[in-house]
Amino acid sequence: MTDGTRRVLRKDAERNRQRVLDAARELFAEKGLEATLNDVARHANVGVGTVYRRFATKQELLDAVFEDGIDQVVALAETALQKENSWDGFVWFVEQQCELTATDRGLREMVYSRGYGGHGVECARLRLSPSVTKLVERARADGYLRPDVEGSDMPILGLLAGTVSEWAGHVEPDLWRRYVGLLLDGMRQRDDQSGLRVDALQDEQMDAAMRGWHPAGSPPR
Repeated sequence: MTDGTRRVLRKDAERNRQRVLDAARELFAEKGLEATLNDVARHANVGVGTVYRRFATKQELLDAVFEDGIDQVVALAETALQKENSWDGFVWFVEQQCELTATDRGLREMVYSRGYGGHGVECARLRLSPSVTKLVERARADGYLRPDVEGSDMPILGLLAGTVSEWAGHVEPDLWRRYVGLLLDGMRQRDDQSGLRVDALQDEQMDAAMRGWHPAGSPPR
């Protein structure tokens, strides 16, 4: 085999790998993580063997697809912290985060469940928490955000947006935006507000909730 032939084969292999990744992200976004490697192969219009040569297990494919997806959320939080006005940064992050989770079912299931996700995905989650906490603390300190809002409330906002989208997205794809707007309005600090009756989840409670939710097709842990 000549060097030129090897280069062509490597390029073909990389194109096929990217084709599989793109198809998987698209399929998981629409159908969720219960989709199989065979489903991905059909969606990518490649043979099942092509998928299995590049990703021996479904978990390998999920890690490849969603490390990047969760990195997107991390980047959003870091960008929001660069905004001069803390409320503008907070609102921008919430809206962007909710758009991702409302329009990508697979990412939503990956972010909010421990049923899937390898070491790389877990590392991305751990990177996200400090930035989100800083966003909340900054907006609270500046008097924009009610004092009982916590960093652990932020993921749940995305989950609520995703639930609205999953339930009514086929009727009105942007309905989730209405409820995110209502939630943000309720989170603004006002002098006449009464305290919330239930505290935000602590870290161990959040972890237990994530471990207890198993999206369709996920292995119990």
